[in-house]
Amino acid sequence: MKALALAVRTFFAWGITLLVVFPLIWLALTAFKTELQAIAVPPQLFFTPTLESFIEVNSRSDYLHHAWNSILTSVASTIVGLAIAAPAAYSMAFFRTKRTRDILMWMLSTKMMPAVGALVPVYVMAQTAGLLDTRFALIVVFTLSNLPIMVWMLYSGFKEIPPDILEAARMDGASVWGEFWNVIRPLALGTLASTALLCLVLSWNEAFWSLNLSSAKAGTLATLIASYSSPEGLFWAKLSAASLLAIAPIVVVGWFSQKQLVQGLTFGAVK
Repeated sequence: MKALALAVRTFFAWGITLLVVFPLIWLALTAFKTELQAIAVPPQLFFTPTLESFIEVNSRSDYLHHAWNSILTSVASTIVGLAIAAPAAYSMAFFRTKRTRDILMWMLSTKMMPAVGALVPVYVMAQTAGLLDTRFALIVVFTLSNLPIMVWMLYSGFKEIPPDILEAARMDGASVWGEFWNVIRPLALGTLASTALLCLVLSWNEAFWSLNLSSAKAGTLATLIASYSSPEGLFWAKLSAASLLAIAPIVVVGWFSQKQLVQGLTFGAVK
């Protein structure tokens, strides 16, 4: 009976895995086809691979320019987010008040509002400040969008640190900054790393704000992908090539750092 149950679980696990991985496999296959092969009916599973779409994506749309914008906005928003979220989470974890839980819940509730609900005021403010199609605007929006999740993750991780260690540091005369930098930071390095990785992934994959607040100058890889949708139709091969080039770097980062990501997402789940 146990063997049967194990076989059933294994079957369903492989089935779910194939459902998740199949779109990526099909995307990769389509990227190496010509446009005619990409729209062929029935789909062609056997074909001669070509780099035609990749070459055109780079020559026509300047892939490196959009990739640099994605790297810059993602890394900068992660650094700024950590600089804001870490002190906030530190104060909430070790200097709790009766309103701390309410503040945390309010911050998390802001993520429940659809982004389109804030589009008009954010767009108007960016336009008035002359920040449309600038990296600075994207960095600010990405940071504010990820800040609630970053504070929650760091708060959960900081709470795992025994308070006795902090009391010992205070008795030795450590200042607030010295306590955070010399005691909290080394002990919570895994939390800080997993939070930074998650923020980096979320910023890299952000498409809504990139498409609405940027175009040629500050456009990220999401903007590059969207440029292959036109009134004449979708260029499936080039769209797939652009998508593959866009997701490949973050997939590699996520693959090698999956342990840290899972650890960060499960902080505080078990007491």
